[in-house]
Amino acid sequence: MKKAILLLACGIAVQSGMAQELPKWADKARKAVFSVITYDKDNKILNTGNGFYINANGTAVSDYSLFKGAERAVVVTADGKELPVTYILGADEMYDVVKFQTEVDKKIYPLEPATAPGSMGQTVFLLPYSTQKDIKAQTGTVTKVDTIGKQSFYYTLNMKTGDKTVSCPVMNGEGQVLGLIQKNVDEKSDASFAIGINYAKALAINALSINDYSLKSIGIRKGLPEDESQALVFLYMASSSLKGNEYQELLNEFITKYPENSEGYSRRAILYISKGDEEHLKLADEDLKKMLEVSEDKAEGHYNIAKQIYNYVISLNGKQPYGDWTLDRALEEINAALDKDNQGLYYQLQGDIFFAQQKYPEAFASYDAVNHSTLASAASFYSAAKTKELIEGASKKEAIALMDSAVARFIMPYGKDAAPYLYERGRMKAEDGQFREAVKDYNAFSDAMMGQVSAEFYVIREQAEMQCRMYQQAINDINKAIEMEPGNESYWVEKGSVHLRVNQPEEAVKALTRATELNPKNAAAYRMMGYAQIQQKKKKEGMANLEKAKELGDTVASGLIEKYK
Repeated sequence: MKKAILLLACGIAVQSGMAQELPKWADKARKAVFSVITYDKDNKILNTGNGFYINANGTAVSDYSLFKGAERAVVVTADGKELPVTYILGADEMYDVVKFQTEVDKKIYPLEPATAPGSMGQTVFLLPYSTQKDIKAQTGTVTKVDTIGKQSFYYTLNMKTGDKTVSCPVMNGEGQVLGLIQKNVDEKSDASFAIGINYAKALAINALSINDYSLKSIGIRKGLPEDESQALVFLYMASSSLKGNEYQELLNEFITKYPENSEGYSRRAILYISKGDEEHLKLADEDLKKMLEVSEDKAEGHYNIAKQIYNYVISLNGKQPYGDWTLDRALEEINAALDKDNQGLYYQLQGDIFFAQQKYPEAFASYDAVNHSTLASAASFYSAAKTKELIEGASKKEAIALMDSAVARFIMPYGKDAAPYLYERGRMKAEDGQFREAVKDYNAFSDAMMGQVSAEFYVIREQAEMQCRMYQQAINDINKAIEMEPGNESYWVEKGSVHLRVNQPEEAVKALTRATELNPKNAAAYRMMGYAQIQQKKKKEGMANLEKAKELGDTVASGLIEKYK
Protein backbone atom coordinates (compact mmCIF):
# COMPACT_ATOMS: atom_id res chain seq x y z
CA MET A 1 0.00 0.00 0.00
CA LYS A 2 2.75 2.42 0.97
CA LYS A 3 4.73 1.57 -2.14
CA ALA A 4 1.80 2.38 -4.42
CA ILE A 5 1.10 5.61 -2.61
CA LEU A 6 4.73 6.68 -2.80
CA LEU A 7 4.76 6.13 -6.54
CA LEU A 8 1.74 8.42 -6.86
CA ALA A 9 3.01 11.13 -4.52
CA CYS A 10 4.43 14.43 -5.67
CA GLY A 11 7.68 13.90 -3.80
CA ILE A 12 8.78 11.03 -6.07
CA ALA A 13 8.00 12.94 -9.24
CA VAL A 14 10.92 15.38 -8.98
CA GLN A 15 11.27 17.27 -12.25
CA SER A 16 14.61 17.33 -14.06
CA GLY A 17 17.13 20.10 -13.71
CA MET A 18 15.69 21.89 -10.70
CA ALA A 19 15.95 19.50 -7.77
CA GLN A 20 17.85 20.68 -4.72
CA GLU A 21 18.08 20.33 -0.97
CA LEU A 22 15.30 22.12 0.90
CA PRO A 23 15.99 24.64 3.71
CA LYS A 24 16.00 23.54 7.35
CA TRP A 25 12.31 24.30 7.84
CA ALA A 26 11.41 21.52 5.39
CA ASP A 27 11.90 18.69 7.90
CA LYS A 28 9.00 19.93 10.01
CA ALA A 29 6.94 21.33 7.11
CA ARG A 30 6.94 18.03 5.20
CA LYS A 31 4.79 16.53 8.00
CA ALA A 32 1.89 18.73 6.86
CA VAL A 33 1.86 17.22 3.35
CA PHE A 34 -0.05 14.00 2.71
CA SER A 35 -1.34 11.73 -0.01
CA VAL A 36 -5.11 11.59 -0.70
CA ILE A 37 -7.14 8.60 -1.91
CA THR A 38 -10.80 9.05 -2.84
CA TYR A 39 -13.35 6.26 -3.35
CA ASP A 40 -16.57 5.97 -5.36
CA LYS A 41 -19.95 4.62 -4.22
CA ASP A 42 -18.77 1.05 -4.85
CA ASN A 43 -15.78 1.65 -2.56
CA LYS A 44 -13.36 1.49 -5.47
CA ILE A 45 -10.47 3.92 -5.78
CA LEU A 46 -11.65 6.96 -7.70
CA ASN A 47 -8.58 9.24 -7.64
CA THR A 48 -5.26 9.71 -5.89
CA GLY A 49 -3.43 12.95 -5.26
CA ASN A 50 -2.00 15.30 -2.65
CA GLY A 51 -2.95 17.87 -0.06
CA PHE A 52 -1.73 19.53 3.11
CA TYR A 53 -2.88 20.74 6.50
CA ILE A 54 -3.53 24.43 7.11
CA ASN A 55 -4.31 24.28 10.82
CA ALA A 56 -3.62 22.07 13.82
CA ASN A 57 -7.28 20.97 14.08
CA GLY A 58 -7.08 18.82 10.96
CA THR A 59 -8.30 21.29 8.33
CA ALA A 60 -6.66 20.69 4.97
CA VAL A 61 -6.81 21.69 1.29
CA SER A 62 -6.44 19.85 -2.01
CA ASP A 63 -7.81 19.96 -5.57
CA TYR A 64 -11.58 19.75 -6.13
CA SER A 65 -11.29 17.40 -9.12
CA LEU A 66 -9.74 14.80 -6.81
CA PHE A 67 -12.93 14.77 -4.69
CA LYS A 68 -15.64 15.22 -7.35
CA GLY A 69 -17.89 12.15 -7.31
CA ALA A 70 -16.22 10.72 -4.18
CA GLU A 71 -18.27 9.04 -1.47
CA ARG A 72 -15.39 8.80 0.97
CA ALA A 73 -11.71 9.69 1.19
CA VAL A 74 -8.63 9.07 3.31
CA VAL A 75 -5.28 10.82 3.68
CA VAL A 76 -1.97 9.07 4.26
CA THR A 77 0.34 11.25 6.33
CA ALA A 78 4.10 11.59 6.11
CA ASP A 79 4.24 9.15 9.06
CA GLY A 80 2.27 6.58 7.04
CA LYS A 81 -0.92 6.96 9.12
CA GLU A 82 -4.20 6.59 7.23
CA LEU A 83 -6.86 9.05 8.43
CA PRO A 84 -10.43 9.39 7.11
CA VAL A 85 -11.78 12.64 5.69
CA THR A 86 -14.69 13.44 8.01
CA TYR A 87 -16.41 16.26 6.12
CA ILE A 88 -16.05 18.91 3.43
CA LEU A 89 -15.68 22.54 4.49
CA GLY A 90 -15.84 24.27 1.10
CA ALA A 91 -15.33 23.70 -2.60
CA ASP A 92 -14.71 25.71 -5.75
CA GLU A 93 -14.84 23.94 -9.09
CA MET A 94 -13.69 26.98 -11.12
CA TYR A 95 -10.35 27.27 -9.30
CA ASP A 96 -10.21 23.52 -8.59
CA VAL A 97 -9.73 23.72 -4.84
CA VAL A 98 -11.41 22.06 -1.87
CA LYS A 99 -11.16 22.46 1.90
CA PHE A 100 -11.92 19.56 4.23
CA GLN A 101 -11.54 18.13 7.70
CA THR A 102 -9.76 14.91 8.63
CA GLU A 103 -9.61 12.88 11.79
CA VAL A 104 -6.78 14.05 14.03
CA ASP A 105 -4.05 11.63 15.07
CA LYS A 106 -1.77 13.00 17.78
CA LYS A 107 -0.19 16.32 16.86
CA ILE A 108 -0.61 17.99 13.48
CA TYR A 109 2.05 20.28 12.04
CA PRO A 110 0.20 22.60 9.66
CA LEU A 111 1.83 24.88 7.10
CA GLU A 112 1.93 28.55 8.07
CA PRO A 113 0.33 30.86 5.49
CA ALA A 114 2.61 33.51 4.04
CA THR A 115 2.30 36.89 5.74
CA ALA A 116 2.86 38.63 2.40
CA PRO A 117 1.94 37.59 -1.14
CA GLY A 118 4.57 36.25 -3.51
CA SER A 119 6.37 38.80 -5.68
CA MET A 120 7.77 38.84 -9.18
CA GLY A 121 11.11 37.04 -9.39
CA GLN A 122 10.80 35.51 -5.91
CA THR A 123 12.30 32.06 -5.49
CA VAL A 124 9.76 29.44 -4.41
CA PHE A 125 9.94 25.78 -3.42
CA LEU A 126 7.55 22.95 -4.27
CA LEU A 127 7.32 20.89 -1.07
CA PRO A 128 6.80 17.21 -1.90
CA TYR A 129 4.98 14.47 -0.05
CA SER A 130 7.50 12.06 1.43
CA THR A 131 7.84 9.60 4.26
CA GLN A 132 11.60 10.25 4.34
CA LYS A 133 13.36 13.09 6.15
CA ASP A 134 15.96 13.55 3.42
CA ILE A 135 13.90 15.05 0.62
CA LYS A 136 14.67 17.05 -2.48
CA ALA A 137 12.28 19.31 -4.32
CA GLN A 138 11.87 21.67 -7.23
CA THR A 139 12.54 25.34 -7.12
CA GLY A 140 11.31 28.06 -9.40
CA THR A 141 10.43 31.71 -9.54
CA VAL A 142 7.24 33.73 -9.53
CA THR A 143 6.69 35.24 -13.00
CA LYS A 144 3.21 36.72 -12.53
CA VAL A 145 0.83 37.58 -9.67
CA ASP A 146 -2.91 38.06 -10.35
CA THR A 147 -5.35 39.32 -7.75
CA ILE A 148 -8.55 37.22 -7.66
CA GLY A 149 -10.18 38.60 -4.52
CA LYS A 150 -9.52 40.30 -1.23
CA GLN A 151 -5.99 39.25 -0.24
CA SER A 152 -6.29 36.31 -2.67
CA PHE A 153 -3.81 35.72 -5.49
CA TYR A 154 -3.14 33.46 -8.45
CA TYR A 155 0.51 32.74 -9.30
CA THR A 156 2.27 31.90 -12.54
CA LEU A 157 5.57 30.12 -11.85
CA ASN A 158 8.66 29.35 -13.85
CA MET A 159 8.52 25.70 -12.87
CA LYS A 160 7.70 22.57 -14.84
CA THR A 161 5.11 20.40 -13.08
CA GLY A 162 2.96 17.38 -13.91
CA ASP A 163 -0.16 15.56 -12.74
CA LYS A 164 1.63 14.05 -9.75
CA THR A 165 2.52 17.46 -8.35
CA VAL A 166 -1.08 18.80 -8.25
CA SER A 167 -1.98 20.25 -4.83
CA CYS A 168 1.57 20.11 -3.50
CA PRO A 169 2.32 23.31 -1.54
CA VAL A 170 4.39 26.15 -2.97
CA MET A 171 6.60 27.66 -0.22
CA ASN A 172 8.60 30.86 0.16
CA GLY A 173 12.12 30.99 1.57
CA GLU A 174 10.83 31.48 5.13
CA GLY A 175 8.95 28.20 5.05
CA GLN A 176 5.52 29.79 4.64
CA VAL A 177 2.99 28.44 2.14
CA LEU A 178 2.02 30.73 -0.76
CA GLY A 179 -0.39 28.39 -2.53
CA LEU A 180 -1.00 24.96 -4.01
CA ILE A 181 -0.01 23.73 -7.46
CA GLN A 182 -2.83 23.34 -9.97
CA LYS A 183 -3.20 20.87 -12.80
CA ASN A 184 -1.25 21.99 -15.88
CA VAL A 185 -3.04 21.42 -19.19
CA ASP A 186 0.34 21.38 -20.99
CA GLU A 187 2.77 19.09 -19.20
CA LYS A 188 5.56 20.12 -21.59
CA SER A 189 5.28 23.76 -20.59
CA ASP A 190 7.95 25.32 -18.38
CA ALA A 191 5.22 27.40 -16.71
CA SER A 192 2.96 26.20 -13.91
CA PHE A 193 0.23 27.76 -11.80
CA ALA A 194 -0.75 27.93 -8.15
CA ILE A 195 -3.90 29.11 -6.39
CA GLY A 196 -3.10 31.36 -3.41
CA ILE A 197 -3.47 29.83 0.05
CA ASN A 198 -5.74 32.65 1.26
CA TYR A 199 -8.30 31.77 -1.42
CA ALA A 200 -8.29 28.14 -0.32
CA LYS A 201 -8.49 29.08 3.37
CA ALA A 202 -11.45 31.37 2.71
CA LEU A 203 -13.59 28.56 1.29
CA ALA A 204 -16.54 28.05 3.61
CA ILE A 205 -19.96 26.51 4.03
CA ASN A 206 -22.81 29.00 4.41
CA ALA A 207 -26.55 28.71 5.02
CA LEU A 208 -27.35 28.13 1.32
CA SER A 209 -24.46 25.77 0.57
CA ILE A 210 -26.75 22.76 0.79
CA ASN A 211 -27.76 23.51 -2.81
CA ASP A 212 -24.28 24.44 -4.08
CA TYR A 213 -23.45 22.37 -7.18
CA SER A 214 -19.75 21.99 -6.38
CA LEU A 215 -20.54 20.68 -2.90
CA LYS A 216 -23.42 18.46 -4.04
CA SER A 217 -21.04 16.79 -6.53
CA ILE A 218 -19.08 15.42 -3.57
CA GLY A 219 -20.81 12.61 -1.70
CA ILE A 220 -18.80 13.12 1.49
CA ARG A 221 -20.65 14.76 4.38
CA LYS A 222 -20.53 18.55 4.50
CA GLY A 223 -19.45 20.49 7.57
CA LEU A 224 -21.39 23.24 9.29
CA PRO A 225 -20.95 26.96 8.69
CA GLU A 226 -18.66 28.65 11.21
CA ASP A 227 -21.28 31.28 12.06
CA GLU A 228 -23.85 29.88 14.52
CA SER A 229 -26.84 31.64 12.96
CA GLN A 230 -25.76 30.45 9.50
CA ALA A 231 -25.37 26.93 10.91
CA LEU A 232 -28.96 27.02 12.16
CA VAL A 233 -30.27 27.96 8.71
CA PHE A 234 -28.07 25.25 7.19
CA LEU A 235 -29.67 22.70 9.54
CA TYR A 236 -33.11 23.81 8.43
CA MET A 237 -32.20 23.50 4.75
CA ALA A 238 -30.53 20.12 5.29
CA SER A 239 -33.54 18.62 7.08
CA SER A 240 -35.44 18.29 3.80
CA SER A 241 -32.57 17.17 1.59
CA LEU A 242 -30.35 14.85 3.64
CA LYS A 243 -31.10 11.22 4.48
CA GLY A 244 -31.76 10.22 8.09
CA ASN A 245 -28.24 9.08 9.03
CA GLU A 246 -26.56 12.00 7.26
CA TYR A 247 -28.89 14.46 8.95
CA GLN A 248 -28.31 12.87 12.34
CA GLU A 249 -24.53 13.14 11.88
CA LEU A 250 -24.99 16.82 11.05
CA LEU A 251 -27.11 17.31 14.18
CA ASN A 252 -24.51 15.51 16.29
CA GLU A 253 -21.84 17.83 14.90
CA PHE A 254 -23.98 20.90 15.57
CA ILE A 255 -24.53 19.84 19.19
CA THR A 256 -20.82 19.16 19.63
CA LYS A 257 -19.93 22.53 18.13
CA TYR A 258 -22.72 24.53 19.82
CA PRO A 259 -23.60 22.59 23.02
CA GLU A 260 -25.43 25.55 24.54
CA ASN A 261 -27.76 26.00 21.57
CA SER A 262 -31.13 24.40 22.36
CA GLU A 263 -32.13 24.06 18.70
CA GLY A 264 -29.75 21.16 18.11
CA TYR A 265 -31.28 19.06 20.90
CA SER A 266 -34.81 19.96 19.81
CA ARG A 267 -34.18 18.95 16.19
CA ARG A 268 -32.42 15.73 17.13
CA ALA A 269 -35.30 14.83 19.45
CA ILE A 270 -37.71 15.24 16.52
CA LEU A 271 -35.52 12.89 14.46
CA TYR A 272 -35.44 10.32 17.26
CA ILE A 273 -39.22 10.55 17.73
CA SER A 274 -39.75 9.86 14.01
CA LYS A 275 -38.03 6.47 14.43
CA GLY A 276 -40.78 5.47 16.86
CA ASP A 277 -39.07 2.70 18.85
CA GLU A 278 -38.58 2.84 22.62
CA GLU A 279 -34.80 3.16 22.42
CA HIS A 280 -34.98 6.29 20.28
CA LEU A 281 -37.89 7.73 22.27
CA LYS A 282 -35.72 7.45 25.38
CA LEU A 283 -32.96 9.37 23.56
CA ALA A 284 -35.55 11.94 22.47
CA ASP A 285 -36.69 12.37 26.07
CA GLU A 286 -33.08 12.98 27.16
CA ASP A 287 -32.57 15.52 24.37
CA LEU A 288 -35.75 17.40 25.28
CA LYS A 289 -34.62 17.60 28.91
CA LYS A 290 -31.22 18.88 27.80
CA MET A 291 -32.90 21.35 25.47
CA LEU A 292 -34.89 22.77 28.40
CA GLU A 293 -31.76 22.89 30.55
CA VAL A 294 -29.75 25.01 28.07
CA SER A 295 -32.68 27.15 26.89
CA GLU A 296 -32.36 30.78 27.87
CA ASP A 297 -36.11 31.13 27.35
CA LYS A 298 -37.62 28.49 29.66
CA ALA A 299 -41.15 29.25 28.46
CA GLU A 300 -40.09 28.43 24.90
CA GLY A 301 -38.40 25.26 26.18
CA HIS A 302 -41.58 24.03 27.88
CA TYR A 303 -43.56 24.92 24.76
CA ASN A 304 -41.25 22.86 22.55
CA ILE A 305 -41.57 19.84 24.84
CA ALA A 306 -45.36 20.19 24.88
CA LYS A 307 -45.47 20.48 21.10
CA GLN A 308 -43.32 17.39 20.50
CA ILE A 309 -45.28 15.26 22.96
CA TYR A 310 -48.61 16.48 21.55
CA ASN A 311 -47.56 15.70 17.97
CA TYR A 312 -46.29 12.28 19.07
CA VAL A 313 -49.51 11.34 20.89
CA ILE A 314 -51.69 12.48 17.98
CA SER A 315 -49.67 10.26 15.63
CA LEU A 316 -50.30 7.17 17.78
CA ASN A 317 -53.96 6.86 16.74
CA GLY A 318 -54.91 5.40 20.11
CA LYS A 319 -51.83 3.20 20.68
CA GLN A 320 -50.09 3.06 24.06
CA PRO A 321 -47.67 6.01 24.43
CA TYR A 322 -44.08 5.87 25.65
CA GLY A 323 -43.66 6.46 29.39
CA ASP A 324 -45.42 9.63 30.53
CA TRP A 325 -45.66 11.04 27.00
CA THR A 326 -49.38 11.66 27.24
CA LEU A 327 -51.71 14.56 26.55
CA ASP A 328 -51.74 15.24 30.30
CA ARG A 329 -47.93 15.61 30.25
CA ALA A 330 -48.17 17.88 27.20
CA LEU A 331 -50.75 19.98 29.05
CA GLU A 332 -48.46 20.28 32.09
CA GLU A 333 -45.62 21.52 29.87
CA ILE A 334 -47.72 24.10 28.02
CA ASN A 335 -49.19 25.33 31.30
CA ALA A 336 -45.63 25.76 32.60
CA ALA A 337 -44.87 27.82 29.49
CA LEU A 338 -47.96 29.98 30.03
CA ASP A 339 -47.04 30.55 33.66
CA LYS A 340 -43.88 32.24 32.41
CA ASP A 341 -45.21 33.95 29.28
CA ASN A 342 -48.84 34.10 28.10
CA GLN A 343 -48.11 34.16 24.37
CA GLY A 344 -50.88 33.55 21.87
CA LEU A 345 -48.85 30.72 20.35
CA TYR A 346 -48.84 28.91 23.68
CA TYR A 347 -52.61 29.32 24.07
CA GLN A 348 -53.05 27.88 20.57
CA LEU A 349 -51.24 24.68 21.56
CA GLN A 350 -53.08 24.55 24.86
CA GLY A 351 -56.35 24.72 22.92
CA ASP A 352 -55.20 21.94 20.58
CA ILE A 353 -54.36 19.71 23.56
CA PHE A 354 -57.74 20.38 25.21
CA PHE A 355 -59.46 19.69 21.88
CA ALA A 356 -57.65 16.34 21.57
CA GLN A 357 -58.84 15.54 25.11
CA GLN A 358 -62.39 16.46 24.01
CA LYS A 359 -62.50 19.20 26.65
CA TYR A 360 -64.26 21.59 24.31
CA PRO A 361 -65.20 24.43 26.71
CA GLU A 362 -61.56 24.61 27.89
CA ALA A 363 -60.33 24.42 24.28
CA PHE A 364 -62.64 27.27 23.30
CA ALA A 365 -61.33 29.43 26.15
CA SER A 366 -57.78 28.86 24.91
CA TYR A 367 -58.65 29.68 21.30
CA ASP A 368 -60.54 32.74 22.46
CA ALA A 369 -57.37 33.91 24.22
CA VAL A 370 -55.51 33.52 20.90
CA ASN A 371 -58.18 35.60 19.18
CA HIS A 372 -57.58 38.39 21.68
CA SER A 373 -53.85 38.35 21.03
CA THR A 374 -51.62 39.60 18.22
CA LEU A 375 -51.63 36.03 16.88
CA ALA A 376 -55.33 36.19 15.95
CA SER A 377 -55.87 34.86 12.43
CA ALA A 378 -58.42 33.23 10.18
CA ALA A 379 -57.13 29.85 11.40
CA SER A 380 -57.53 30.75 15.09
CA PHE A 381 -61.10 31.97 14.58
CA TYR A 382 -61.83 28.79 12.62
CA SER A 383 -60.47 26.68 15.52
CA ALA A 384 -62.74 28.55 17.92
CA ALA A 385 -65.74 28.10 15.62
CA LYS A 386 -65.18 24.35 15.22
CA THR A 387 -64.83 24.01 18.99
CA LYS A 388 -67.97 26.07 19.63
CA GLU A 389 -69.93 23.67 17.41
CA LEU A 390 -68.93 20.78 19.67
CA ILE A 391 -69.91 22.41 22.96
CA GLU A 392 -73.21 20.96 24.15
CA GLY A 393 -76.00 23.53 24.04
CA ALA A 394 -73.96 26.15 22.17
CA SER A 395 -75.72 28.13 19.46
CA LYS A 396 -74.78 27.42 15.84
CA LYS A 397 -75.06 31.16 15.27
CA GLU A 398 -72.15 31.75 17.67
CA ALA A 399 -70.00 29.46 15.57
CA ILE A 400 -71.10 31.25 12.40
CA ALA A 401 -70.19 34.61 13.98
CA LEU A 402 -66.69 33.28 14.61
CA MET A 403 -66.48 32.14 10.98
CA ASP A 404 -67.51 35.67 9.97
CA SER A 405 -64.41 36.89 11.82
CA ALA A 406 -62.30 34.29 10.02
CA VAL A 407 -63.59 35.34 6.57
CA ALA A 408 -63.17 39.02 7.50
CA ARG A 409 -59.42 38.40 7.58
CA PHE A 410 -59.45 38.19 3.77
CA ILE A 411 -59.95 40.90 1.17
CA MET A 412 -62.37 40.58 -1.74
CA PRO A 413 -62.18 39.31 -4.39
CA TYR A 414 -61.35 36.16 -2.48
CA GLY A 415 -58.47 33.91 -3.47
CA LYS A 416 -57.83 30.25 -2.78
CA ASP A 417 -56.49 31.01 0.70
CA ALA A 418 -59.98 32.15 1.74
CA ALA A 419 -61.80 29.23 0.08
CA PRO A 420 -61.75 26.73 3.01
CA TYR A 421 -63.25 29.31 5.36
CA LEU A 422 -66.01 30.26 2.91
CA TYR A 423 -66.89 26.59 2.47
CA GLU A 424 -67.00 25.91 6.23
CA ARG A 425 -69.17 28.97 6.87
CA GLY A 426 -71.52 27.79 4.11
CA ARG A 427 -71.74 24.36 5.72
CA MET A 428 -72.55 25.85 9.11
CA LYS A 429 -75.23 28.12 7.64
CA ALA A 430 -76.82 25.18 5.82
CA GLU A 431 -76.93 23.20 9.08
CA ASP A 432 -78.53 26.23 10.75
CA GLY A 433 -81.23 26.39 8.08
CA GLN A 434 -79.81 29.54 6.44
CA PHE A 435 -79.84 27.94 3.01
CA ARG A 436 -79.77 31.03 0.79
CA GLU A 437 -76.87 32.43 2.82
CA ALA A 438 -75.16 29.05 2.56
CA VAL A 439 -75.53 29.09 -1.24
CA LYS A 440 -73.93 32.55 -1.32
CA ASP A 441 -70.91 31.21 0.55
CA TYR A 442 -70.72 28.16 -1.71
CA ASN A 443 -70.81 30.46 -4.73
CA ALA A 444 -68.01 32.56 -3.24
CA PHE A 445 -66.05 29.38 -2.55
CA SER A 446 -66.40 28.26 -6.18
CA ASP A 447 -65.29 31.68 -7.42
CA ALA A 448 -62.29 31.68 -5.06
CA MET A 449 -61.34 28.26 -6.42
CA MET A 450 -61.80 29.60 -9.98
CA GLY A 451 -64.29 26.82 -10.66
CA GLN A 452 -61.81 24.06 -9.75
CA VAL A 453 -64.18 22.17 -7.48
CA SER A 454 -65.22 18.54 -7.10
CA ALA A 455 -68.36 16.74 -8.19
CA GLU A 456 -69.22 16.31 -4.50
CA PHE A 457 -69.23 20.10 -4.07
CA TYR A 458 -71.89 20.47 -6.79
CA VAL A 459 -74.05 17.90 -4.99
CA ILE A 460 -73.65 19.71 -1.66
CA ARG A 461 -74.57 23.07 -3.21
CA GLU A 462 -77.49 21.45 -5.06
CA GLN A 463 -78.91 20.16 -1.79
CA ALA A 464 -78.79 23.65 -0.26
CA GLU A 465 -80.36 25.11 -3.40
CA MET A 466 -83.23 22.62 -3.23
CA GLN A 467 -83.94 23.69 0.37
CA CYS A 468 -84.43 27.33 -0.68
CA ARG A 469 -86.29 26.45 -3.90
CA MET A 470 -83.52 27.45 -6.29
CA TYR A 471 -84.61 24.58 -8.50
CA GLN A 472 -82.99 25.43 -11.82
CA GLN A 473 -79.64 26.06 -10.12
CA ALA A 474 -80.03 22.72 -8.32
CA ILE A 475 -80.70 20.88 -11.59
CA ASN A 476 -77.68 22.56 -13.19
CA ASP A 477 -75.45 21.53 -10.27
CA ILE A 478 -76.53 17.88 -10.17
CA ASN A 479 -76.04 17.68 -13.93
CA LYS A 480 -72.54 19.10 -13.51
CA ALA A 481 -71.73 16.52 -10.85
CA ILE A 482 -72.87 13.69 -13.16
CA GLU A 483 -70.88 15.18 -16.03
CA MET A 484 -67.78 14.94 -13.84
CA GLU A 485 -68.55 11.46 -12.45
CA PRO A 486 -71.03 9.70 -14.75
CA GLY A 487 -70.40 6.35 -13.08
CA ASN A 488 -71.51 7.47 -9.63
CA GLU A 489 -74.90 5.83 -9.04
CA SER A 490 -75.71 7.99 -5.99
CA TYR A 491 -75.56 11.13 -8.15
CA TRP A 492 -78.12 9.64 -10.57
CA VAL A 493 -80.36 8.82 -7.58
CA GLU A 494 -79.97 12.43 -6.37
CA LYS A 495 -80.83 13.70 -9.86
CA GLY A 496 -83.96 11.54 -9.84
CA SER A 497 -84.92 12.98 -6.46
CA VAL A 498 -84.48 16.56 -7.73
CA HIS A 499 -86.72 15.95 -10.76
CA LEU A 500 -89.36 14.35 -8.54
CA ARG A 501 -89.33 17.43 -6.28
CA VAL A 502 -90.00 19.73 -9.25
CA ASN A 503 -92.66 17.41 -10.70
CA GLN A 504 -90.65 16.13 -13.66
CA PRO A 505 -91.39 12.37 -13.40
CA GLU A 506 -90.18 11.56 -16.91
CA GLU A 507 -86.72 13.02 -16.22
CA ALA A 508 -86.74 11.34 -12.82
CA VAL A 509 -87.40 7.89 -14.37
CA LYS A 510 -84.56 8.36 -16.86
CA ALA A 511 -82.10 9.25 -14.09
CA LEU A 512 -83.25 6.46 -11.77
CA THR A 513 -83.15 3.88 -14.57
CA ARG A 514 -79.51 4.81 -15.10
CA ALA A 515 -78.87 4.36 -11.37
CA THR A 516 -80.31 0.81 -11.47
CA GLU A 517 -78.19 0.02 -14.52
CA LEU A 518 -75.11 1.00 -12.56
CA ASN A 519 -76.29 -0.94 -9.50
CA PRO A 520 -79.19 -3.39 -9.92
CA LYS A 521 -79.45 -3.66 -6.11
CA ASN A 522 -80.05 0.03 -5.39
CA ALA A 523 -83.34 -0.20 -3.47
CA ALA A 524 -83.87 3.57 -3.17
CA ALA A 525 -83.62 3.98 -6.95
CA TYR A 526 -86.33 1.35 -7.54
CA ARG A 527 -88.58 2.88 -4.90
CA MET A 528 -88.35 6.43 -6.32
CA MET A 529 -88.68 5.16 -9.87
CA GLY A 530 -91.81 3.24 -8.88
CA TYR A 531 -93.29 6.34 -7.30
CA ALA A 532 -92.45 8.45 -10.40
CA GLN A 533 -94.08 5.90 -12.73
CA ILE A 534 -97.26 5.91 -10.62
CA GLN A 535 -97.29 9.71 -11.00
CA GLN A 536 -97.09 9.09 -14.79
CA LYS A 537 -100.19 6.83 -14.53
CA LYS A 538 -97.97 3.77 -15.18
CA LYS A 539 -99.22 1.96 -12.11
CA LYS A 540 -98.26 -1.58 -13.20
CA GLU A 541 -94.62 -0.69 -13.85
CA GLY A 542 -94.57 1.50 -10.77
CA MET A 543 -95.91 -1.20 -8.44
CA ALA A 544 -93.40 -3.68 -9.86
CA ASN A 545 -90.51 -1.37 -9.03
CA LEU A 546 -91.91 -0.73 -5.55
CA GLU A 547 -92.05 -4.50 -5.01
CA LYS A 548 -88.43 -4.73 -6.21
CA ALA A 549 -87.42 -2.05 -3.72
CA LYS A 550 -89.21 -3.93 -0.94
CA GLU A 551 -87.41 -7.17 -1.85
CA LEU A 552 -84.11 -5.29 -1.60
CA GLY A 553 -84.96 -4.19 1.94
CA ASP A 554 -86.39 -0.68 1.44
CA THR A 555 -88.83 -0.18 4.34
CA VAL A 556 -90.45 2.98 2.87
CA ALA A 557 -91.52 1.01 -0.21
CA SER A 558 -93.94 -1.08 1.88
CA GLY A 559 -95.95 1.98 2.88
CA LEU A 560 -96.16 3.17 -0.74
CA ILE A 561 -97.36 -0.26 -1.88
CA GLU A 562 -100.13 -0.18 0.70
CA LYS A 563 -101.08 3.34 -0.36
CA TYR A 564 -101.29 2.69 -4.11
CA LYS A 565 -102.38 -0.97 -4.37
